Amino acid sequence: MTEKGIHTDFKDNMTYGEYLRLDKVLESQERLSGHHDEMLFIIIHQVSELWMKLILHELNTAIESIEKEELPEAFKMLARVSRVQTQIIQAWDVLSTLTPAEYMEFRESLGRASGFQSYQNRLIEFALGYKQSHILKIYEKDAELASELKAAYEAPGIYDVAIRALSRAGFPINQELLNRDFSVTYKGDPTVASAWLEVYRDVDRYWDLYQLAEKLVDIEDSHQQWRFRHMKTVERIIGFKTGTGGSSGVNYLKSVLDHQFFPELWDVRTKL
Repeated sequence: MTEKGIHTDFKDNMTYGEYLRLDKVLESQERLSGHHDEMLFIIIHQVSELWMKLILHELNTAIESIEKEELPEAFKMLARVSRVQTQIIQAWDVLSTLTPAEYMEFRESLGRASGFQSYQNRLIEFALGYKQSHILKIYEKDAELASELKAAYEAPGIYDVAIRALSRAGFPINQELLNRDFSVTYKGDPTVASAWLEVYRDVDRYWDLYQLAEKLVDIEDSHQQWRFRHMKTVERIIGFKTGTGGSSGVNYLKSVLDHQFFPELWDVRTKL
């Protein structure tokens, strides 16, 4: 049965496909090898990059909101980031249907291209406070992109603005942290540890800061799950081969699993 009122004449109106620019999106899956399973490989990575774009959109606005002392607005954005993270974690389950033999049929077509070069993944790491200077060299080919990455590399991450929020709330935070060199990965500070401990011991008084802390823990937890699933999927498909981008592959992915973005938020659980 056809419903009355459904629009069918789009000569002078925008269609769904035009709004989403599906012509460009769906023409962007070009298999260089022609192998059937290369389509899976391309789509998984493209979809993950789209989700990363949304993560960055939410994370960067959350950073601005925290700086403006608009914590409830930031909570909504950070909660959305956590939901998006479940999508990119589950994407590894789909990619893991690719067998080693199938991948080797088209791996050479990638040349030196590698997920290690994902600039959006780097921007997410920068927003979470993980900074590595040697990474920037990868992007020198594109001056505009290199400039964007350098700006993000030098900007405060979300934990830096959370520490500033602690200071504004009256906690005696080490003042050197508030305008430090943000291109240096944060390692931890006793004044920050003491502040979070007080927040967790008096949740009712510091409810907004407590909520902020838990939202950050959610994001780090999910990001580490994503890293782990990435590592295991790579191990499942190529074992311990060197990555196409020249990294040590699984060994590199394992090396970052122990890094903590927000160290005091994990340590506080032991101290409570």
